[in-house]
Amino acid sequence: MSSLRSDLWCMAFVRRHNDLGHMCVVARRGDPIAGQVFIEVDHLDGTRSLFTPAPVVSRGEGAGLVFQKRFEHVEPDQVRQRIEQEAKFDPDLWVLSVDMRGDDIGVDVVRADR
Repeated sequence: MSSLRSDLWCMAFVRRHNDLGHMCVVARRGDPIAGQVFIEVDHLDGTRSLFTPAPVVSRGEGAGLVFQKRFEHVEPDQVRQRIEQEAKFDPDLWVLSVDMRGDDIGVDVVRADR
């Protein structure tokens, strides 16, 4: 098996962030096996960031997902509109929402221009 099911990955992410003292919830539940995962970060200063799945990259046998930062410290409406647009296209989408002041959400992030 090359990767975890989406539901298991999402539950582990939520549990880890809640254990760290960040408020983290599943804002939208998608396909349990292979739904794409978006992560919305509320920086508690009126801005949000959005992490979306990165284009396919060779990662060996790891089970982790790889993300790209789609928006960084923008108005909440920009993030909300992007999620709504994607959900219309992909109804199997997962959305995780985490409240934290920092920028390191503890996942692999690649630059969007790769």
